[in-house]
Amino acid sequence: MSPAPTQTSSKTSILHRTPWSPPVAVSAEGVYIDLEDGRRIIDAVGGAAVACIGNGHPVVKKAIKDQVDTVAYVYNMQLSNQPAEELARYLVNTGKGAFELCSFVSGGSEAMETVIKLARQYFYEIGQTQRINFIGRELSFHGNTLATLSLAYHPARRAPYIDLLNTERFHHVSPAYAKRFQRPDETEEQYVERLRKQLEDKFLELGPDTVIGCESRYFRRPPIIDAMVMIFVVVAETVVGATTGVVPPPKGYFKAMKSVCDKYGALFILDEVMSGMGRLGTLHAWETYGDGVTPDLQAVAKGLGGGYVSIGAVLMSKRVADGIRDQAGFMKHGHTYQAHPIACAASLAVQNVVTSENLLENARTQGAYLSSLLSSRLRSPTSPLAPFVFDVRGSGAWWAVEFDFDTPSPDKPSVDFKGGNFGTLVQAKCLDNGLVIMGFHGGANVEGTKGDHTMFSPAYNVTKEQVEEIVDRFVKSAEEVLSKALV
Repeated sequence: MSPAPTQTSSKTSILHRTPWSPPVAVSAEGVYIDLEDGRRIIDAVGGAAVACIGNGHPVVKKAIKDQVDTVAYVYNMQLSNQPAEELARYLVNTGKGAFELCSFVSGGSEAMETVIKLARQYFYEIGQTQRINFIGRELSFHGNTLATLSLAYHPARRAPYIDLLNTERFHHVSPAYAKRFQRPDETEEQYVERLRKQLEDKFLELGPDTVIGCESRYFRRPPIIDAMVMIFVVVAETVVGATTGVVPPPKGYFKAMKSVCDKYGALFILDEVMSGMGRLGTLHAWETYGDGVTPDLQAVAKGLGGGYVSIGAVLMSKRVADGIRDQAGFMKHGHTYQAHPIACAASLAVQNVVTSENLLENARTQGAYLSSLLSSRLRSPTSPLAPFVFDVRGSGAWWAVEFDFDTPSPDKPSVDFKGGNFGTLVQAKCLDNGLVIMGFHGGANVEGTKGDHTMFSPAYNVTKEQVEEIVDRFVKSAEEVLSKALV
């Protein structure tokens, strides 16, 4: 167990998600957060890649206050509201033709749960009710509901609930993580082809001999078939988030995966809860890494509301929209706080700030600077961390450093973390040194037992000086943890 960071003296009545009581934040402005104990810390990870414009932006504060003064709440099965209608139009119109309709929820897990149910409803409405299987990927994460944990494959988060998870309808193929899983004798193209073939083999395994082709993918009812268990959805994070740490797909991967979906009439779904809404320097992550293909369904959340409100959204292609709209005509799923007026007003304000202040350009600029500083500092010949740095990767305002303490090498000193792991130890030390990052363990193998990575996702309006401050505090913290572990 990693040591606890500095704790508060007050007793808590909250059942926290950590084995310690975390420090209490009392105020925040931009990327800085003031704690109850008097310290000021810098948030280099936006909470969990959420706070895309930092705290306290006056435009968003005004939007929230104005909406409270007009309409605070209506129930979406009775009434719509103006902010929700405007935000939906914005998301559809900025999708470059990929989307037709939008639906709102209250966060990322709800968004992915909604994706699962919408995908099923689509095939139910068009008469392809035999399609009941999902394919996800190993080393993925899609949320903390039982269905999304079943869809994903994050060994540590699944472990307590494994007996409750659905293993009959949710299946998995290999991660698209070339630096770890591409064979030494493979080119990138050969690696992508191996993954494509594996996906197609999984289709055939679950729906042998009779898979519905492209001609029946829209509104025709399927012919009578022998195998009644069929694939209907493939789901992937456009760029894998916390599980492996900002891992992009190899070139051509999504084009290959989409080709398999199209061949068998399946839906192609992207989870951009963490990677979307500007985090990678483009509004949608598939604009950077999608090989020119777009999803049938897409989930977004964190950067949508920027942490000012709890909100997520599901974006639907014309194919899915028509399949539901032209049959039932409505979504057979929903929540009490769906399309909440205040949440939608705040989110629309966040997106207006990102656009009006040209923050995606700043995210790309400062992100490149963050990457260069991390690489130069950590890989310097004089850095004690250099022998353990496996990769520095990312794009826009989303970066990760992966460390390898498991692979033997003559230039690696022996280390002993005394039962802890480097990623979470560094996260704790960073907090002691006034910096918030995310540190993880277990992204280097499918069992989730090897590899350490740290993640950075600062606000899109982070400054050059703040980037330098982030790197200084991070390197100091990582070196302190390593120095105590050297044998």
